[in-house]
Order: sequence, then structure tokens, then C-alpha cells
Amino acid sequence: MISFANPQYLYLLFVLPVLAIGYIFVRLYRKKRLAKFGKHLDKATLMPDDSTYLPFIKTGIEIIALGLIIIAAARPYVQTGKSVSFDGEDSESVSGIEVMICCDVSNSMLASNTNDINGVSRLQRAKFILDKALDNMHNDRVGLIVFAGNAYLQLPLTPDVYSAKMFVNSLDPKMAPFQGTAIGAAINSAVGAFDPNSQFNKAIVVITDGENFEDNAIAAAKNAAEAGIQVDVIGMGTTGEGMPIPSADSPTGYMIYDGVEVKTALDAEGAAKIAEAGKGIYIAGNSNSAVTDLENQLRKIKSTEYKRTSIPSDSTDLFPIFIAISLLLMLIDIALPYSKLKWLKNFNFFTKSNK
Repeated sequence: MISFANPQYLYLLFVLPVLAIGYIFVRLYRKKRLAKFGKHLDKATLMPDDSTYLPFIKTGIEIIALGLIIIAAARPYVQTGKSVSFDGEDSESVSGIEVMICCDVSNSMLASNTNDINGVSRLQRAKFILDKALDNMHNDRVGLIVFAGNAYLQLPLTPDVYSAKMFVNSLDPKMAPFQGTAIGAAINSAVGAFDPNSQFNKAIVVITDGENFEDNAIAAAKNAAEAGIQVDVIGMGTTGEGMPIPSADSPTGYMIYDGVEVKTALDAEGAAKIAEAGKGIYIAGNSNSAVTDLENQLRKIKSTEYKRTSIPSDSTDLFPIFIAISLLLMLIDIALPYSKLKWLKNFNFFTKSNK
């Protein structure tokens, strides 16, 4: 039998029939409006490529895909053995902290993380560090903020580390509509994302190349520290002359401004000052011990005991299956047009042949 680690998310399934009914009403209203023109002109003449069935098929696929994502968020699993559940309710007592991760997704994060122009990008290195760090945060509540010219909350605090890893792996500069590097805004947003009534001890982890152009990040870190929130900074990239920023719109393949190739370097000194103001530590992202250093720093924070819904150890987690099916459905939805399929126009499935 399928069980759920986060069954509260299943209430969102009630939204699906509402969406379906709403879409049906929209189509009926559209049909009524088109009927006014049909009195004088045939719809087939006015809209020869309009499909009667494809819009319903596409909407149905989208609703099913959304339903599968909701089910995946509820963490379905099948217990494969005979283990005793925690407290009889699949819950366990654990100790953890609350961590808001602020990741820089500005275009400069696309530059090489090393002195090799063809090296792995800063953003890819950041994803690797965060992915490994999250493996050590299974008892913590984790959230995610991305920032460039402004800060945007992507994932509210959750004990579901698997969801956090999925969001981390999807990080991309396109997630931020305005470019820049607003580290201060990211820290302020992280502070606001914490529940002020929460009993958990808190930390903010900022991962960036340190080039702050938008605001006073040091003041933001200091305010966070005064509120009892530790701010740690992981610096990405290398110091010195800097590396060019890849750009698909440039004929050279790299960003150019006023005829000059734009280069970006790690501001390690500025990043370290932000960490110092936040009573945290600065970690070099290029270091082989970056993940270990971050883990050791966070473990210094006193953890809080709480009850957490848990999947028994002898169970099989099913959420990847639901995610995979939903992704497949979304690809099918993208491939299907709203208009008639040209290769089907020569087929008549609903009328008798004259032969």
C-alpha cells in the first residue's frame, strides 16, 4: 500500500477539479461568442485550423502533470519490509536548525570557476557544493533564495531536502529577470523568510562571486547577526584579472560592453567582510574542503529537537517515478499544438466513407 510522508500536500489535489471546471466554462463561453459569427459565416471557413479536441487534450495533460507533481511533493513510498514505525505514525524525533540558502544566479556566475577559460562554471560548482551540503542537512529545515539584480524566494523552509536538491539542480540565470548582484537584498529576504516565532536557531548561507553592485550587503549581514542569524559566505571564482562571461548573443561567445570584453573576478575580500559582519565564516568555493567546512560551521549552531514525518528505512521512495511521468507529460504537452495536426487532416474518424 502506498503511504505518504507529507500527506498535507494532497489537499492541493482539490484544486485540480476547480481548474478543470473553470476551463470547461471558458471553452463554453468561447463557443457562445463564436456562435455569433457562425450565423453568417461557417466556423470551418473562418478558423480552418481550429481543433475541437486538442485544447482539451493539452489541458487534460497539464492538469494530470500538475496532479502528479503534487503527489510527488507528498512523498509517496511503499514499505517493503516489516519495520516498526516511529510513534506509530511514521514520525521521528530529530534535532536540526533552519538554513536559508541564497545563491547568486547573475550572469557573472556563468564564468569559469577556475583560471581555465573552459573550466566548469561558477554556477555549476555552486550546484555541486550545495547538492553535497544538502546531503548533510537531512535533519534541518532548508529554504532557497536566488538573486541577481533582486532576490526571489524559490523554496520556503521545508524539511524535505529532496525538494531542495531538485530546486538547486535547476538553478539558472534566467530565474532572475533583472541582472546585477544584490547580496544585501538576498540576505534581507532570507531574514524575512524565517518565522520570527520559530524556536529553531538559524543560519544564512550566501554563495556568490562577491561582486556586489546593488546595495549594502555588509549592513544587511550585520542586521541579520543582530537578529541572531549567522551569515556564512561561499566565494565562487578566482581573484586577479578575472574571466570572461559566456554570452550566446555575442559574436565572440563572450559578453562585450562598449567594444570591450567584460571580465569578472571573485571579490574574496568583500565576501569575507560580509561573513565577518554576519558573525559567520568565509569559505573558498574552489577549496576541496568547502562542503566539510560549511558542515562543520553549521554544526556549531545549537540544534532544536522536533517531530518530523519520516519514511521508514525499509521503504521505497516513489516520488521520482511521479516526477518522471509528469516531465514526460509536459514534454508531450509542449509538442502538441492547439491547432489541427496537419498529418491527421486526411483522416476522417467519425463519418462513414462514400466508398
